[in-house]
Amino acid sequence: MKYDFISHLERHGMDAVAVDGLGVGPAPDAPAEGFDAIPMWVADMNFPTAPTITEAIIKRAQHPAFGYFDPSDDYFGSIIDWQKTRNGVEGLTPECIGYENGVLGGVVSTLNSFMEPGDKVLLHSPTYIGFTKCIEDNGFKIVHSPLKLDEDGVWRMDFEDMEAKLAEGNIHAAVFCSPHNPCGRVWERWEIERAMELYRKYDCVVVSDEIWSDIILPGHKHIPTQSVSEDARRRTVALYAPSKTFNLAGLVGSYHIIYDKYLRDRVCSRARKSRYNHMNVLSMHALIGAYKPEGHEWVDELTQVLGANVDWACSCIEEHFEGLSVSKPQGTYMLFVDCTEWCEKHGRDIEWVERELWRVGVDVQDGRMFHGPCHLRMNLALPLDRVQEAFARMGKYVFNA
Repeated sequence: MKYDFISHLERHGMDAVAVDGLGVGPAPDAPAEGFDAIPMWVADMNFPTAPTITEAIIKRAQHPAFGYFDPSDDYFGSIIDWQKTRNGVEGLTPECIGYENGVLGGVVSTLNSFMEPGDKVLLHSPTYIGFTKCIEDNGFKIVHSPLKLDEDGVWRMDFEDMEAKLAEGNIHAAVFCSPHNPCGRVWERWEIERAMELYRKYDCVVVSDEIWSDIILPGHKHIPTQSVSEDARRRTVALYAPSKTFNLAGLVGSYHIIYDKYLRDRVCSRARKSRYNHMNVLSMHALIGAYKPEGHEWVDELTQVLGANVDWACSCIEEHFEGLSVSKPQGTYMLFVDCTEWCEKHGRDIEWVERELWRVGVDVQDGRMFHGPCHLRMNLALPLDRVQEAFARMGKYVFNA
């Protein structure tokens, strides 16, 4: 491969919560003596980012002035080209693109533009913890429509349950996650069409979180929510960022795509009122560097690496970890592992499991935060030999001890 997805990236002392935040708040405990920590909890990657990003940041930083600025034509052009090349988006113009400090900020701005505290929002469960916190912190009530595993072990939306809850709860807003976090589903067009038809029927404003849309594993394709119908284009606020794709969360910077002028005016008005929703000049140049042709190459190689990691991990669970089950993700680099059967058989609970894993440096995340009652959330964006070492410890010290 042209890019480096093999080297062990030393992140200690380099502002990385994944390795320097252990033992603080909800983070995993520090490992016992004799074990190093393998970071598999925070959803960021342990690979060097695309070289064109650091080149763009360094080039801009060499100019010794960092005053007020406006987003450049290159910024908008980079997004338009990326969306056209990766997602087949046609007709996107700069006026439809707006800056967001983060995807969750875009969720909050949208909901606050059309709802009052106490109003209900429909989400699927399992649910990304960031949604839970930002929605509830702003006074809204979450109504969950649980995803269901079909006979092939694939997570599916329960459209009957969605409709019942939209109708009974008088709900007019939904947060849609595509690809889904934490389950890793890459929705098929017919699934998105059917969901959007329900949102049309019950007149819902839809926030579509598509931050994972570049990390699509081999054999699958991302379908932008706004592309499935003219009505979906009109009622949807789509949120994107290079942060998950290129590991840039520490730079801060996301963007929305909103085609409908009324919807756009309301969301932008709300986002401006905090006076904090302003782009950082280095994050602008990081996006431009990321969305260069070399960035496309880097992502294509990344998804091949992640696909191989996912294949290996899921096969390992099936062959060597009796009592664990996982639906193979189609996108993202996270596994959502169900430990229910193993815990019942061995008289343990998920808290015991995760603390034993942390003790030997396998730093996975508690799935209960994502409404997985006996689940682990596991980051596979590491060199394959580190994933293999983590699974070896899981077997030797915990699940097959």
